[in-house]
Amino acid sequence: MNQLERLEQSYATEAAPFFEIGDTVRVKVRVMEARASGKKKTQEEEKERIQVFEGLVIARKHGKATETFTVRKISFGVGVERIFPVHSPNIAGIEVVRKGKVRRAKLYYIRDKKGKAAKISEREFSRTPKTIKTASTAAVEEPTPEETSAPEATE
Repeated sequence: MNQLERLEQSYATEAAPFFEIGDTVRVKVRVMEARASGKKKTQEEEKERIQVFEGLVIARKHGKATETFTVRKISFGVGVERIFPVHSPNIAGIEVVRKGKVRRAKLYYIRDKKGKAAKISEREFSRTPKTIKTASTAAVEEPTPEETSAPEATE
């Protein structure tokens, strides 16, 4: 492992929530606001608040610590896109609102669509991520000898 990979691993935060392209997500972003306090304008008070950005995930790029995702929403009739790093310390949380059913890795064509044409159909929603079945978990259990023996007829 080279130095760059070690550095990237050190910046990676805990596992990000499971979401895919086409999902509608609610991203909670920490925003620092600086306000002047008192008579002297030199003193600034920093205040932290959470800003929510809800929209459709249209792209995910890169991987590991440098992974980013693009979220698009329509605000007052204007399309707004924001790119978020998955492992950023400024992201307070990512919540999946709705799962979308898509067949593309990038949904850039949504930019040209309006109204119902820009709508993504919904797939079944579960809060847990997909589990990958391995050969060891798919092994069939053999019945016990008591289950295989024929029932005895009593008179």
